[in-house]
Formats: sequence, C-alpha cells, structure tokens
Amino acid sequence: MGFRLKRRHMIDLLFPIALFFVFALSALTLILLAAGIYQSTTANSSLQYTSRTGLAYISEKIHQNDEGGAVYLGHFDGLDAIILEQKQGDTLYHTYIYAYDQDLKELLIKEGVMASAADGRTILEVQDFSIEQISDRLFRFSCTDQENRTSSAVIGLRSR
Repeated sequence: MGFRLKRRHMIDLLFPIALFFVFALSALTLILLAAGIYQSTTANSSLQYTSRTGLAYISEKIHQNDEGGAVYLGHFDGLDAIILEQKQGDTLYHTYIYAYDQDLKELLIKEGVMASAADGRTILEVQDFSIEQISDRLFRFSCTDQENRTSSAVIGLRSR
C-alpha cells in the first residue's frame, strides 16, 4: 500500500484570503453607509429643532397659563409680545415672549417693574418672529429660523 501525499494547490491559499478581503470590504462599506445615514439624520433633527422648537415652547407656555384672560397680545418695550399673567398671592407677574435682536426672548417680571427688551432670556435664535391675533381666542405665530425656514402655528385658548 502506498501512501499518497496530498498536494496543495494555490487556490487553497488564495480562497481564504480573498474571502477575508470580501468580508472586510463589506464590513467597511456597511460602516461608511451607517455613518452617512447617522450624519444626515442628526442634521435633519437639528434643523427640525430650530424651526419648530420656538413655536412648541410658546404653545406650551400659553396652555400652562390659559385661564380667564391671562393670555393676550400686547406690546413690551415697543415690540409685539404675547403676555402671560400669573398671580402668586397678592403679586401679579407678567411673562413677555417677544423677538428682539434676532432672538426669541422671554422675560418674567413683577407688575410695575421697569425692564427693557434686552433683559429677556434668549429662548432661540430666530431671523424673524411675528404674532397675530386672529380672533378673540386664536393666535397665529410665525417663526423663521437662521436657515430661512418658516414655521407657523395657530394656537387657541380654551378659557376666556
């Protein structure tokens, strides 16, 4: 009986190496595609944040203070503002939400205290912000962000 020696062919070495490179290339392609998708998703999320967050914030503030005439359109330091009244004990406070110097601002002050529009806390950078009272119980807000995208919302009061 003769023993046969197994002959090794070149393909026995090249096939596993080629398979490894195909796997590595596929994994790298998948990682690059996932990174691109993640980057575009975060960019869109950021854009949506800036264009709608101001309006969502205003809507929530109005709904929190919506009781018996405590929400109305007025003026603060020569600017259009939505005014929210809050009474704590015997003291009346006003919250003004307005646009000043390309910022959407909010200022909470005690009635009778003098303040200027620059004193408000910046909520969001905006290019333009407008307030319109449609009816006794409806307000339209329009906000244009720094990327020149405009969002608007109509907010209704439940009480009056």
